Amino acid sequence: MAVARVTKITASSTQSFQEAVNDGLNRAASTLRGITGLEVIAQKAKVENGRITEYRVTIEVTFVLD
Repeated sequence: MAVARVTKITASSTQSFQEAVNDGLNRAASTLRGITGLEVIAQKAKVENGRITEYRVTIEVTFVLD
């Protein structure tokens, strides 16, 4: 029987929501083993002078415990 854990991560990018998700996943993968999936919980953007300057995401990463 496998046991999994879910951890919440917030990441940002100046390019896109997709890049923010990829950056968050890559950072999580550098310290967590056995990642099996992720869910995007929220997408937000920082706006300055009517333009998006930063894309922010909150993701939940699921990984199987050893």
